[in-house]
Amino acid sequence: MNRPVTASQLIDPSVHPDERAARLQLAACYRVFAMLGWTEMIYNHITVRLPDSVTGGEKQFLINPFGLHYSEVTASNLLKIDLQGKVLDGGAWPVNPAGFTVHAA
Repeated sequence: MNRPVTASQLIDPSVHPDERAARLQLAACYRVFAMLGWTEMIYNHITVRLPDSVTGGEKQFLINPFGLHYSEVTASNLLKIDLQGKVLDGGAWPVNPAGFTVHAA
């Protein structure tokens, strides 16, 4: 189920370098979990809190879009969310509220 990266999947060049690094590392983590079979269809999640250098001290996280298998998660389709689970960046994909609540505590 792995797909090659295409130009439309690239991270926006205006993204802060620290956010870019976090996106790449988290996406790689999703892919490793998929390769090792550590997934339960689409009902799992991994998050990372973005550093203050990116957020100015606001608590913001990256999380996978609900509905994508781990093997489909890329750095560019990760969602940026706040403590309330509001999508700040990432398009029209939904967030799994149950998954986010655990990590926002």
